[in-house]
Amino acid sequence: MAKSAHEVVNSERFKKLVSKKWAVSFTLTFFLFVIYFGFIFTVAYGKEFLAKKVGVYTNVGIIFGILTIVGAWVLTVIYIVWANTSYDKEVEELKKQLR
Repeated sequence: MAKSAHEVVNSERFKKLVSKKWAVSFTLTFFLFVIYFGFIFTVAYGKEFLAKKVGVYTNVGIIFGILTIVGAWVLTVIYIVWANTSYDKEVEELKKQLR
């Protein structure tokens, strides 16, 4: 049975979906800020630590910089997997109610 857009938007299912999306988004954003600001604060206050040599050609700072970038990619992949497996399916179910 088709529902109106107003009915779908005011449904509990839609409200839970919106709440879940914001929770996932804020959680991943929080972790992204922890990664980035952790790196920035380490650069600002731990220069001696970051300058330590690892091997012949690199130091801890370069490794931490690479890990910061990789961490952002990992968080992006987590969001994409969640969106493709959970969020998009739920959105499609809600769209079917409109038809």
